[in-house]
Amino acid sequence: MSKKRILLIDDEKSLATVIQVCLENLADWTVVKAESGREGLIKAQTEKLNAILLDVMMPDVDGFTVLQELKKNPITQGIPVMLITAKVEPTKHHQYDELGIVGVINKPFDPLKLAEQVAGILGWK
Repeated sequence: MSKKRILLIDDEKSLATVIQVCLENLADWTVVKAESGREGLIKAQTEKLNAILLDVMMPDVDGFTVLQELKKNPITQGIPVMLITAKVEPTKHHQYDELGIVGVINKPFDPLKLAEQVAGILGWK
């Protein structure tokens, strides 16, 4: 089976590096990084991806707008999307389901358990 490829869309460079190192070293996945929502939309269309990890709060285009664009585009609508955010409200989980979000990872997260969390959400175990 080919190596899993995940697109990480997050404007926090140091956190994105931590996430990339965790997923590449602990799970042997390839992480493609985008530092903005716009860049993420372009990479989602041009890269072969197994999943997307999407930050909600970004300066140019917020995560929910990125998600709407991904779901409208036939090229990207089938890619599973997980949110990675500090702003998770338990009352919104039904809305997340309606938006097609496969899971939510809360910031801060345990770097040593991140790959396991992602794999569990995506059923990659």
